[in-house]
Amino acid sequence: MNAKIKLNNPNEVEEFVHAASKCDFDIDVFYNRFVVDAKSLLGVLSMDLTNALSVCCQGYDQGFEGILRKYSVA
Repeated sequence: MNAKIKLNNPNEVEEFVHAASKCDFDIDVFYNRFVVDAKSLLGVLSMDLTNALSVCCQGYDQGFEGILRKYSVA
């Protein structure tokens, strides 16, 4: 599953990473040529948060799906 999200501040990043960490499958965050593990707080914080980020999930989790919807951009 792929999604585009926008995280506006460190609290939103923390909530996103916390939800990703509960998943037992790989989740990657992409921006341009950079790829980081969605379960890495420092990795996600190092991304350019002024732009939308692409998220690629290798599985499904209902709770994490809710977080993706919360921060989804069109």
